[in-house]
Amino acid sequence: MTSALCGCMTSILTYETYKSVVVRSWPLGIVYRLVQLIIISYFVGYVFLYEKAYQVADTATESSVITKVKGFGKLNNAVMDVADYIYPPQGEGVFSIITKIIKTDNQFQGICSEVTHSEQFRHTEKEFNCSTNADCQQHLGSVQADGIITGACNTSAGYCEIEGWCPAEDDKVDIKPMPEFVNFTIYIKNSIRFPLFNVTRANFPSTKTVNNCTYDKNTDPFCPIFRVGYILDETQQNVTLLANQGGEIGINIEWRCNLDHDVKFCVPKYSFSKLDAPFQNAKGYNFRFAKYYKTENGTDYRRLHKAFAVRFDVMVTGTARKFSLIPTVINVIAAVTSIGMGTVLCDLILLHCLKGAQYYKEKKFEEVSEEQIHESLTPKPGSQLSIRRGNSSCNDSGAVSLSTNC
Repeated sequence: MTSALCGCMTSILTYETYKSVVVRSWPLGIVYRLVQLIIISYFVGYVFLYEKAYQVADTATESSVITKVKGFGKLNNAVMDVADYIYPPQGEGVFSIITKIIKTDNQFQGICSEVTHSEQFRHTEKEFNCSTNADCQQHLGSVQADGIITGACNTSAGYCEIEGWCPAEDDKVDIKPMPEFVNFTIYIKNSIRFPLFNVTRANFPSTKTVNNCTYDKNTDPFCPIFRVGYILDETQQNVTLLANQGGEIGINIEWRCNLDHDVKFCVPKYSFSKLDAPFQNAKGYNFRFAKYYKTENGTDYRRLHKAFAVRFDVMVTGTARKFSLIPTVINVIAAVTSIGMGTVLCDLILLHCLKGAQYYKEKKFEEVSEEQIHESLTPKPGSQLSIRRGNSSCNDSGAVSLSTNC
């Protein structure tokens, strides 16, 4: 027990100091310098120049988006303006341009037969067909119908009965979409603020006249007015299919600002994407809304609209960077420390892979005890504590040098 405790104390109360051993080996020297070169290139090229680790970044942006659409089109032989085809009303960062509307007029509350819908039940067209009430009992509680399934079968129509707004919507009618929507323009007013640096920017210069410009990434990349057809071309959309089924388009405004340069170079970059691209079997976008009226005797009725639309989502991202001493010092220290990885790698090769590894270990590691120190300091008959004059010692700046010529 005593010996174990003594050994433990000896292990704890041990001081280690580095001993330099110079190994004159071309292959090992090449590996050592190559590792150092790779580490230095990584920190200089990637960390500092590409990632700009000497700067502090602000991603907590404050942004606002205002949109306005202009244009006229024809749908069902009626002229459509922004009040007819924009939903929700003007000004939102997310809005829809309606390209096709299916209307169901004069719906009153009551009981009527269901119909088969082209979209909902295109794989099971006889979903609500029935010949007896038993065929409808299994659909009680269904949320796919146009109303509450009563469980009764309208045998004359061949469909189950529902309770709700009647007549039920029939969306199998052939409606031609509004082709002029590709010529509509979208005006986007975006401002962004980086609170860490107290910098506020707008997506077009105050000196620029925006009334007579149209965005083009090559000829006019800072104009905030976008033609719908241009956006669809950038996302490689099938315009005919999009007008019939609807879809979702993303307008991305990206701010990447280096505030070490003049703030006038802090400008937005626009890009466009298909947000519904992952949904191969559920493409398209539509929604329903209704307009309500009253008869002379006070009974409510409505006109139901099923709208197919192109939905636009304006998304803003931003990052501002500026030089800061703290991240610079931290990354410089990390770079200097990482250079030592070359020593670690070469030590592993030297002590475990090269021929004569045991010899190198004996030269690199040396244990000195107090007894050895005491013995070396105690004069012995015929001994000397110093090298005689005329003898030479091999040294390399205080390091042990392993060389055949030493």
